[in-house]
Amino acid sequence: MPLYLGVDAGGTTTTYVLADAHTELARAESGSIKRMRVSAEVAQANLQAACDDLQLRSGRNLRDVTRTCIGAAGFSVPLVAEWLVAAFAQRTGGELLLVGDVVIALDAAFQGGRGVLVLAGTGSNVAARTADGHLVNAGGWGPAVSDEGSGHAIGRDAVRAAFRAIDSDEFTLLTERIAAFWQVNLAGMVGHVNTYPPPDFARLVPLVSEAAREGDTIAQGVLRNTGVALGETALLAIAKLRRMEHDSFAAPPPVAFAGSVLRYVAPVREAITQTILAGHPGTTVLPDIIEPVQGALWRARNNPATALQHAVAR
Repeated sequence: MPLYLGVDAGGTTTTYVLADAHTELARAESGSIKRMRVSAEVAQANLQAACDDLQLRSGRNLRDVTRTCIGAAGFSVPLVAEWLVAAFAQRTGGELLLVGDVVIALDAAFQGGRGVLVLAGTGSNVAARTADGHLVNAGGWGPAVSDEGSGHAIGRDAVRAAFRAIDSDEFTLLTERIAAFWQVNLAGMVGHVNTYPPPDFARLVPLVSEAAREGDTIAQGVLRNTGVALGETALLAIAKLRRMEHDSFAAPPPVAFAGSVLRYVAPVREAITQTILAGHPGTTVLPDIIEPVQGALWRARNNPATALQHAVAR
């Protein structure tokens, strides 16, 4: 039976799934294999460890793979693409498909079809695809000016809300908990937040979520407001998509969620959903958080033709 390999090559973590036509046989994770992020030596070591793990877990030889699909940001950059082609050629058989990370994320939810993907992890982005395969984006302009609903935005806005609470003589659990997390006193928070490079605000997300669950209204407001902002970005993507479609479809496109914030921080997910439904009642919002690597596996199994794909026969 043919073997297929799907790979989600993220900037920090790479996820691999090996499967036959029907069943997942093994999965593995490694550090980044993107040459824009790590050296060739580190990328080689990460990839080799993952390949060894896949073969050990599945009992199958990766030389027997029929097709591999890799989703990666910047896949059209020669440094990225050429390294991936050469590295996988040494370890796997069959055809190799390179596509963007947004493509595999959309495929995980919509299998080549029409839809909108809202992604929120450390950063955020909204991507949409028309029925004929054209992509549009909204948001994702980086942490300095955008990234609504992201871990960075949640942490940054929580610190801002903590300082505002001090100014307005309001109580919030955020103030002391952020100070304790950073191991500074309240006065030291000012200096810490204004250091360069700035602190990793995304690391504050668990304590903001915990404070919200404990009933802290300011923490709840942070999560709700950043979710609404990302929901409004999703509405912009839907509007762009529908303009491209020239009202060919009566119903708005379905919406899916991906990323660690949307998987683990329910108030943000709920605020996004409510905002989208307020703008487009009746929109289908998929209940499960998708795994982009499943889109890479779907494309490896089905190999649909697309202009957003680079195929290498070996």
